[in-house]
Amino acid sequence: MLKLTPILLAILYAIVLYRFSAWQTARRLDAQSTPLADPKLLAITDRLAEALGVKRVPVHLFEVEPVNGLAAPDGRIFLTRGFYEKYRAGMVTGEELASVIAHELGHVALGHARRRMIDFSGQNAIRVVLATVLGRIIPGIGVYLAGFLTSLLAARLSRQDEYEADEWASALLIKAGIGTEPQKSLFGKLEGLTGLAGAGVPAWLMSHPKTADRIAAIDANEAKWGVART
Repeated sequence: MLKLTPILLAILYAIVLYRFSAWQTARRLDAQSTPLADPKLLAITDRLAEALGVKRVPVHLFEVEPVNGLAAPDGRIFLTRGFYEKYRAGMVTGEELASVIAHELGHVALGHARRRMIDFSGQNAIRVVLATVLGRIIPGIGVYLAGFLTSLLAARLSRQDEYEADEWASALLIKAGIGTEPQKSLFGKLEGLTGLAGAGVPAWLMSHPKTADRIAAIDANEAKWGVART
């Protein structure tokens, strides 16, 4: 039982930390966001809502500059002000923003936010075990190696989530009559929009799949579904 204590404490700590972080994030989102009011974008989100069989898709503008989209566990979708301004400047189309919304809806529908709590807890426990074992085998660097190996695991799980959300979004976009071309064209713009270039980063270190791999996965799904590509 004593040998299990550090693991149990790590899991408990991870759960408490996750819940505090989720509460803190929710407070910030509530304080710094407003419902989307752009008529053209609302018309596009209405198409997504109709395809889902719901009255509306709850999209909000989050008043921060970085280009990003995110989903709250309660189902609300957030586009950052920075992303919206790219749209207003003509750098992103309404359909491309719809693909971001569809992707975030995929994270909600597939339960990624809830699952990440379990994953994070497990990863923290693995980090403690590895640090203990490797710290004895390789004194000095064992703890750092444990953190690196755990980060690799987290990155792999995150990439899998992204592929799954991409696939879910593709299906929704096709059903809504928007198609996947905006989804793929946005991938080609993201590095320029965000200022984050990952060309020199090995794929196994990235939390998101490489752009070419994401597009190839969408093409493969369309072929599997028998969807005619334009």
